[in-house]
Amino acid sequence: MGEVEPGPAGPLEPREPPEASASRRPGGIRVLKRNMKRNGSRNCLSRRGRFGSRERDWLREDVKRGCVYLYGAETTTATTTTTTTTATSPDLHLVLCTVETPASEVCAGEGRESLYLQLHGDLVRRLEPTEQPLQIVYDYLSRLGFADPVRIQEEAANPDLGCMIRFYGEKPCQMDHLDRILLSGIYNVRKGKTQLHKWAERLVVLCGTCLIVSSVKDCQTGKMHILPLVGGKVEEVKRRQYSLAFSSAGAQVQTYHVSFETLAECQRWQRQASKVVSQRISTVDLSCYSLEELPEHLFYSQDITYLNLRHNFMQLEGPGGLDSLYKFSQLKGLNLSHNKLGLFPTLLCEISTLTELNLSCNGIHNVPCQIGNLLNLQSLCLDGNFLTTLPEELGNLQQLSSLGISFNHFSQIPEVYEKLTTLDKVLMAGNRLEVLNLRLLSRMGHIKHVDLRMNHLKTMVIETLERNKYITHMDLRDNQLTDLDLSSLCSLEQLHCERNQLRELTLSGFSLRTLYANSNRLTAVNVYPVPSLLTSLELSRNLLECVPDWACEAKKIEILDVSYNLLTDVPMRILSSLSLRKLMVGHNHVQSLPVLMEHIPLEVLDIQHNLLTRLPDTLFSKALNLRYLNASANSLESLPLACTGEESLSMLQLLYLTSNLLTDQCIPVLVGHPHLRILHLANNQLQTFPASKLNKLEQLEELNLSGNKLKTIPTTIANCKRLHTLVAHSNNISIFPEILQLPQIQLVDLSCNDLTEILIPEALPATLQDLDLTGNTNLVLEHKTLEIFSHITTLKIDQKPLPTTDSTVTSTFWSHGLAEMAGQRNKLCVSALAVDNFAEGVGAVYGMFDGDRNEELPRLLQCTMADVLLEEVQQSTNDTVFMTNTFLVSHRKLGMAGQKLGSSALMCYIRPDTADPMNSFSLTVANVGTCQAILCRSGKPVSLSKIFSLEQDPEEAQRVKDHKAIITEDNKVNGVTCCTRMLGCTYLYPWILPKPHISSTLLTIQDELLILGNKALWEHLSHTEAINAVRHVQDPLAAAKKLCTLAQSYGCQDNVGAMVVYLNIGEEGCTCEVNGFTLPGPVGFASTTTIKDPPKPTTPSSSSGIASEFSSEMSTSEVSSEVGSTASDEHNTVGLDAGLLPRPERRCSLHPTPTSGVFQRQPSCATFSSNQSDNGLDSDDDQPVEGVITNGSKVEVEVDIHCCRGRDLENPPAVTEHSPTPCPEEHARGLFWGIRRQNSVNSGILLPVSKDKMELQKSPSTSCLYGKKLSNGSIVPLEDSLNLIEVATEAPKKKTGYFAAPTQLEPEDQFVVPRDLEEEVKEQMKQHQESRPEPEPSEEDRTELPEEFDTAL
Repeated sequence: MGEVEPGPAGPLEPREPPEASASRRPGGIRVLKRNMKRNGSRNCLSRRGRFGSRERDWLREDVKRGCVYLYGAETTTATTTTTTTTATSPDLHLVLCTVETPASEVCAGEGRESLYLQLHGDLVRRLEPTEQPLQIVYDYLSRLGFADPVRIQEEAANPDLGCMIRFYGEKPCQMDHLDRILLSGIYNVRKGKTQLHKWAERLVVLCGTCLIVSSVKDCQTGKMHILPLVGGKVEEVKRRQYSLAFSSAGAQVQTYHVSFETLAECQRWQRQASKVVSQRISTVDLSCYSLEELPEHLFYSQDITYLNLRHNFMQLEGPGGLDSLYKFSQLKGLNLSHNKLGLFPTLLCEISTLTELNLSCNGIHNVPCQIGNLLNLQSLCLDGNFLTTLPEELGNLQQLSSLGISFNHFSQIPEVYEKLTTLDKVLMAGNRLEVLNLRLLSRMGHIKHVDLRMNHLKTMVIETLERNKYITHMDLRDNQLTDLDLSSLCSLEQLHCERNQLRELTLSGFSLRTLYANSNRLTAVNVYPVPSLLTSLELSRNLLECVPDWACEAKKIEILDVSYNLLTDVPMRILSSLSLRKLMVGHNHVQSLPVLMEHIPLEVLDIQHNLLTRLPDTLFSKALNLRYLNASANSLESLPLACTGEESLSMLQLLYLTSNLLTDQCIPVLVGHPHLRILHLANNQLQTFPASKLNKLEQLEELNLSGNKLKTIPTTIANCKRLHTLVAHSNNISIFPEILQLPQIQLVDLSCNDLTEILIPEALPATLQDLDLTGNTNLVLEHKTLEIFSHITTLKIDQKPLPTTDSTVTSTFWSHGLAEMAGQRNKLCVSALAVDNFAEGVGAVYGMFDGDRNEELPRLLQCTMADVLLEEVQQSTNDTVFMTNTFLVSHRKLGMAGQKLGSSALMCYIRPDTADPMNSFSLTVANVGTCQAILCRSGKPVSLSKIFSLEQDPEEAQRVKDHKAIITEDNKVNGVTCCTRMLGCTYLYPWILPKPHISSTLLTIQDELLILGNKALWEHLSHTEAINAVRHVQDPLAAAKKLCTLAQSYGCQDNVGAMVVYLNIGEEGCTCEVNGFTLPGPVGFASTTTIKDPPKPTTPSSSSGIASEFSSEMSTSEVSSEVGSTASDEHNTVGLDAGLLPRPERRCSLHPTPTSGVFQRQPSCATFSSNQSDNGLDSDDDQPVEGVITNGSKVEVEVDIHCCRGRDLENPPAVTEHSPTPCPEEHARGLFWGIRRQNSVNSGILLPVSKDKMELQKSPSTSCLYGKKLSNGSIVPLEDSLNLIEVATEAPKKKTGYFAAPTQLEPEDQFVVPRDLEEEVKEQMKQHQESRPEPEPSEEDRTELPEEFDTAL
């Protein structure tokens, strides 16, 4: 669509320039109206089709000017006999106005009665005439996080914003909503079951709980027959087509037969009526329909007892307003929550039959005294309002048993509670109480439960020694208490006081059953007398140095959690307790466990992260019920025997022994646990695993042997028929284990080993979903093997670097490794982004996205955020600005998928520092949600992120409370998520925002590595432990794998993702060469590059930065015709001495080549299509193309499209004085050599190529996506060990956004020069070049040169 030219003037649009109109209308102006059909579901208009030049100029003059997209609603037409709906594509009107233009003026210009506002594709609200549409949009964008007025103006003009905020000229209605509210039509009706009555044409309405039949002419004034349907029947009439019989309940049954014209219409009525007749009570649910008033016919349903009007925009006045609800004479329950009423509807107090009333989240500031008239009221919910007091008349409601006033503005407990003697709960979470007044609570003998979580409690007042014998449950979570003495509550059974600042806690133990005091600063917990009824005690994450004595004497305790404390021993009385079932003592300083003398019923024992060197010898023989043991991260050198008899009685099923000092001698002990299902022995000192021992673990389902020194996996693993997971990365395994014949195998991870070949059966098990073989540098896979593996859902294989790649060209400043594990979940909802060469190789981008329970959003963010960042860095150099805008624009680009789904996001951007771009780098980190980035600086962790969750960020929790969100007891916003900032979940605005936390730091030589991880990783690993675990691991892939393995061994059962980025910042990492000379390092010339902990030279996970990670779909016929034979790799010098060619200028990331600064966005992927053969062979091919992975018509190949400017030839000789000297022009722009493709013939001639033609700016999403896609959007590398395809390092740009792979030289086509003729050939070529004139290319030649490719030679 081209530019939109001005159209005819509307009623408020005289034919004059917009400037003249604006001068006469200071209050607002409507400049332009456009009626344009939508040409797509997302983008309404092309970028040029939004405005004409005149309109754009007018907008630029003032940031308070802008445009509003006005959508038309779907049209509904009714016929005389039936109701039919014809949906048409809504028209889109473009209205230019100012922030002061009211809705009434827009309506007048459009010929509309009202404007409607829809947020996030949800409810639709009618705008008041004085509301200003453009100001609403600007305020919305400002609250999201946009700060620049010009940028806000640009974003408001983006039609993609319609997924978040949209204006309608007519109220849109969905058919399913209309059916649930009201069904009506004119049909043939017969009364009664007998044939005596005749069929007659009547108006039939199904609304609420009744069927209404009336005359067509006198439908409003004549006689109306009302048939109550609750408890009745609706049946098909067999003798008449498309007919239904509606019958009422009760002794005097009435029946009406209704005949419809179509089957679809008959089914609509039957479906809706069946819902009504199936009810036991007369309930009408009209929630979430954007209603402003009730349908007129609903008032004929006089038997309605419960009416749900939640999430609407009900008006007080009008024929169907709330003031008319008194007409329902039997109404008992009424839900009016989330209606934005602003005040308490006083006329509701006249409905004396009400027993339940919900007015939560309506912005109510006070309750009228007439509330005392509702004498039958039993439940009153006023949560999420602005109440500060309650009227005394509320005390008249002696039947009131539930009163909810959470998330209001109360500063103390209302005294009216003393009069409400039938109440047993004080529900005041999320208010503003600062003092806990126990004296006031003691006067309320009827109160048993007190919920004061998320208040501002700091102190408590007792003022009396009188005991309170009534309160049994108290919740004081998320307050600011430092000391808590509740010894006067002698009947207290349950106490929640997590996440305070408690140093000391004193309680009465007479009735105490459960105590939750996690995440405090407790050094002492006093309970007297000994709680004989105590069953559960949780004191984790405190400062306790010993287990309280009273806990050792509790006779009924079943669960004890004292993890993350300062304990040095475990009392014998605790371990030998005859009631204890679960003991959590992890993350302490325990050096030994007491020896067990008697049998104990312990089932779960967690002693990870202690100082244990051995376990008690009698542990397994005395704890026969033990099913779970986690002793990871200790110093165990041996294991106790399971039993002394011939037959083992051990019931152990889950055993975690990761990160100990165990050797091969511990393996025979494991045989004594025949019921083992999960066994983790990662990061120990195992060298062998005896085959005879593994043969006896027949119940094994999951085996983790990572990080040892194993050379083989025993063949007897084939006897473990139930094994579904084998993880053995980071060993020395050279022989592929016999696991592909196991019937239930699902996941196999053999990465970072020494595999050389794989012997596999002809058919893989159908259950195999994940196979990871990355990091096996010597592994060579045949085409047949790749074809078999192509059916695996997730296949991870190395991308082998091109043989001609000069390793010194690769960026030595950073390299990354990525690991993702699904855990116990069926799907992986974590995705990652990694671009080692970003923005023409002068930076890097890494990201982590966690969708919690959804996989769609992490996938979308992974594919789009790098592109968005690349666009934003072109517009601003301020890191806060471009990072914030990157997150906000990505939030918008999620579209409809982001309305109901959300994701945490973390982005790390490394770039040359703006203050000193030639010598230093800066790191900018932005995040929302719970993903975190940690920088290792001099061996110490430096946190770069902020956790946006209700539990760990009090400021964010207060912001959410101020916006009147309901935070449920599990600490989730509206019961959905614990995060307060995310990308997506737009329907939770303004509680959930996408604005990120941003931090920037200058990278120095002391910065060793960067770790990115999702919530699950950091919940189980501390920052310090993560740094120490990977500091000395050479390969970043192995480091990332190790972190995920540790998290799983420490108890993580959720999705876990980790990315490790090794940093080597400093001038000593410079690899620049200008015409063959290395740029001086810190000590001058001849600077040597030293990489700290260098990775394996050919390990792809190190991600040197030159090897591109790319995904493409391509037919094998294209590969065969375009690629040619891969055998030419052996003759890549083309028989010419490399010394004939001047070495081009080469730049590293620290000293990038200056660019023109023109930003041109490249396509995110390359697509090849062909209708030829799909079997991997052309008709003339005798052998399949190596490395091509085929799967039906879909073929995936590895592609390298990085810009390696002037890649050297293999084995270049040293520069001598006899070498040809390049001309000054060549010095300035460098020489680029390529192979010109000639008529699909695999022959090539070396030609100089223009630098302008060879320029390629790589899309960041292109460089991060490679190989085979996971179903959840994560990307894993495909196998490139056979050098599948070589693509030009400087591929030319095409208008279509596609590129073609260059041909490769056949061995027989290459020009080989004998050694004795080399000098003669050199001299001849030199003379030929000097005598050959170099014509200047014309302007036409520069733009229409043949396609040329610069490939590695």
